Amino acid sequence: MIQNMLREWFIVISLLTCAVNTLQGQDFVQLIKKDKISTSSPDNKQDDKVPLKNVLAAFEKKYNINILYRESLVQNKMVDVLKTDNYNTDTALYILLTPLGLTFKKITATQIIISETSGSKTGGEKGPGYINDQQNLLRGTVRNEKGEPMPNASVIIMGIPKGTVTDAYGNYRLLLGSGTHKILFSSVGYNSHATTVKIENADIRRDIMLNNAVADLSGVVVTVGSRASQRTFTNTPLPVDNINAAELQTTGQLSFDKALQLRAPSFNTINMPVHDATSLSDPYEIRNMGPSRTLILINGKRKNAGSLVYIQTSPGRGETETDLSAIPTDAIKRVEILRDGASAQYGSDAIAGVMNIILKDRFEYTNFKIASGITHEGDGFSLSTSLNSGANIGAKGFINYTINFQKENKTNRPGTVDAEQDNKDLGDGTAAGLAQVKAYLARFPDANNINGTPINRSAKFLVNAGIPLKDNTTFYGNAAYVYKKIQSFANYRTPYWKQDPYNLLHAAGTEYLGFGPTFAGDLNDYNATLGLKSEVGSWNTDISLTVGGNRQLYSVNNTWNPSLEGQSPVSFKPGGYAFNHVVGNIDITRAVSDRLSIGFGYEFRNERFRIIEGDTASSSGIGPISFFGISAANAIKAYRFNIGGYLDVSYDLSKSVLINATARQEYYNDFGSAFVWKVSGRTKLMGDKLTLRSSLSTGFRAPGLHQVNLQIAQQIFVPGHGIQTQGVISNKSVQARLLEVPALKPERSLNFTAGFGLRPSKDFSLTLDYYNIDIKDRIILSSNIGHTPGGNTQLDEVLSTNGIVGVSFFTNGIRTNTQGIDLVANYRNIQINTGSWLTVNLAGNYTISNKLLGMVSNPKLIANAGQAVFDYTQEALLLTSRPKYKAILGGDLTLNRWGFFLNNSLFGPATFRSEGLDRNIKLVFNSKVVTDIHISYQFNHRLGVSLAVNNILNILPEYKLKALNAEGQAVLNDAALVKRNINAITFNGRYGIVTYDGSHFSQLGTTFLATLNFKL
Repeated sequence: MIQNMLREWFIVISLLTCAVNTLQGQDFVQLIKKDKISTSSPDNKQDDKVPLKNVLAAFEKKYNINILYRESLVQNKMVDVLKTDNYNTDTALYILLTPLGLTFKKITATQIIISETSGSKTGGEKGPGYINDQQNLLRGTVRNEKGEPMPNASVIIMGIPKGTVTDAYGNYRLLLGSGTHKILFSSVGYNSHATTVKIENADIRRDIMLNNAVADLSGVVVTVGSRASQRTFTNTPLPVDNINAAELQTTGQLSFDKALQLRAPSFNTINMPVHDATSLSDPYEIRNMGPSRTLILINGKRKNAGSLVYIQTSPGRGETETDLSAIPTDAIKRVEILRDGASAQYGSDAIAGVMNIILKDRFEYTNFKIASGITHEGDGFSLSTSLNSGANIGAKGFINYTINFQKENKTNRPGTVDAEQDNKDLGDGTAAGLAQVKAYLARFPDANNINGTPINRSAKFLVNAGIPLKDNTTFYGNAAYVYKKIQSFANYRTPYWKQDPYNLLHAAGTEYLGFGPTFAGDLNDYNATLGLKSEVGSWNTDISLTVGGNRQLYSVNNTWNPSLEGQSPVSFKPGGYAFNHVVGNIDITRAVSDRLSIGFGYEFRNERFRIIEGDTASSSGIGPISFFGISAANAIKAYRFNIGGYLDVSYDLSKSVLINATARQEYYNDFGSAFVWKVSGRTKLMGDKLTLRSSLSTGFRAPGLHQVNLQIAQQIFVPGHGIQTQGVISNKSVQARLLEVPALKPERSLNFTAGFGLRPSKDFSLTLDYYNIDIKDRIILSSNIGHTPGGNTQLDEVLSTNGIVGVSFFTNGIRTNTQGIDLVANYRNIQINTGSWLTVNLAGNYTISNKLLGMVSNPKLIANAGQAVFDYTQEALLLTSRPKYKAILGGDLTLNRWGFFLNNSLFGPATFRSEGLDRNIKLVFNSKVVTDIHISYQFNHRLGVSLAVNNILNILPEYKLKALNAEGQAVLNDAALVKRNINAITFNGRYGIVTYDGSHFSQLGTTFLATLNFKL
């Protein structure tokens, strides 16, 4: 299966490479007829005439030169054919251009300027910035902060599609007409620099220095926000974070999601101490909204969701996510995070915001990286290799690809198990049993439990391409495939907990020490987009097709199924899940005038969700110890489609005031229509140094196919009642109807943001934004609904009649309100001394409130029985289990060849009310500051080395119990009760650093990562 998918992947790469090679040569082949290039020879026939513009492009490709000209000089000019082998470049150009009243001038060996001959009139408008008859030379050198020349830096004349690139020594030359010109200098990985030059009948020199892109790309165009017109970061009416590749790489993290944790203040993710399928992809969220409410885009196109639903008692419960760890960090150019509701622009799932991952494009150099790391405990050894390379196609085309392989060994952070409580919970509770438990724990104080991060092996492949087909049409595409295999460990079954009576897991006659079930997961994640962009006059059209999918298959080993007795296998295939989608987009924009831009578009999306049946042994009886398989009755396939359209209007009331409005209509075949809208605006004050902005919008999130159709039924033995059912039931199942659970409907939201951006100088910026998000009909996975203590309600009768012990289900159960503040500040280019520069970044998020509004929507049958679909444990997981506040303070110092980065991440308190904890107390994780350091040294322009030390002070999570009332204080005053509650949330001490439900940051302590980087 994996071999077939890899084979398909390489076929796609091969086809794309062939297409690139074909397109590279296609224009030239069309112009060369029997080894002839067009010219104005009078002997040739009219049928051989071709456009002059195409001929010049063919010259550039064949002779590897750069030809600059004014568009009007070559427009509508046709020429004939000439054998080029008979002439050198100069002669061929002379024969080609002279009959047309044109001439040329060589600026360098590879740069040529075309202009009119004296007295020639070619017609056409000469706008500002175009090369004219009075040409003067602009020249200079582009260097970086270390004073090193920068080859292949782009030098563009703003306003016209002409420019050049620097040579191997960083030098550039441009012929410019008299007047004032705005020139943009840029290079990947560096902040762009714009300058204005005035040409007055004399050559001038302008040397430029480009700074490393650490935290400020204010001049870069934002691709998220408005669908009508693109704005730079300095004038967008919405808060947008920009995180570039350099910032991600200095985190010392191997995966994209963990790198974001240390760069984006409103983004949170955590390794869960209890894994199973969760270890394939850790839950994350933005603004405490859960993983399902942030839409993930790749190059502006929707990335597929994962196939797993988190059903454990952990953050993200009841939701699914897009697997961010599947995206190789080395393939990313930058990340834009729109911190505002955007359902009107992008559709479902954009209630909290939009994350747009922009891939590397134009090729600069081949980069090979090898990295290796380990934790301070000596475990978690990691090894990663990454190759990023590609090729440029003409002046604008490119193909860029990334290949990444990595492996991570397990980490283990066990605790010391409490013998007395373990004897009560897992042993026989007798004095003799306690002696047996103590004897075992004396030898194995952690009860042989393994809890930390799992064994992880992954291979990631990604390609991104853009190929100009004509002057105004570009074919683009990207594709990615990820294979990931993990192995995690279930709680170890000690001899006093579980037996092995048939000697399936230990040899007869040997000492039985228990067994540790393992859980292995195989993840395949893929996505691909093909599209065409065209520009015709003031119209821009983007047509694309996107496919994507995620499949997870599981295996459980070193365990057995007691229902099968001695015939039980010790390895099982319990099944898995799969999700895929096909998305078609048509997006059209038009600049109606200098002030008015419109955008409109259409999207079609088809989704499929599949629950994959496991082997019979995994779902027979009570199933294997540790993980129950998926039975044939619960293996389903579900489908749905939706169509949507939007209209976006952006209007500049003046040079400083902008308003934007968007409306969207959606239709889903399974729940109907949805209409949402958004209005936003900004005004610039103090000479554009201060920007005030605000937005108001409605949003929606369609119920996920997973949430509508997930059904995980487990068979358990209940004394006196035989085998009965418990687990998660589908919202549209017969059992749900019996419990009077209503059908799911979309979540609806009202989003408001207001803030300001301050930029008193080009080197300092500060933004502060307030947000208020109101979500009604919020979808939750209910708490477990079972029999009441009295057993005499109508609910008990329904459960007993249908053989149901306890179930959870998805329902639109609550309404929530979330308010908070985001702060982002950046001060760059602080010169310490010659060749030494400092950049300081501060970013923070503070949650003002995250609370329930109104009453929980309980089905009548459940409410009458005194139960609720949303209990205090679920409330804490949803509303308070993420940090109350988070701040990131970092400094980046460049000192000649050295680079030093110091980062401090403040994780505020997080509150849990874990299952098993006395309901009169709560658990609060204390605020902690985690310090990271990254040191790099560049030996030369090809070889560099770095060392990242994360959590250098070895800070670990700490928690304490707090009373909610007088009864809770009485519990805390009783040492025995405190111990009992601690045992309840740590599984009798097995999870000594964090609780069974998680914490607000990782429990691994200090980690090291050394990286060797080659530019080839």
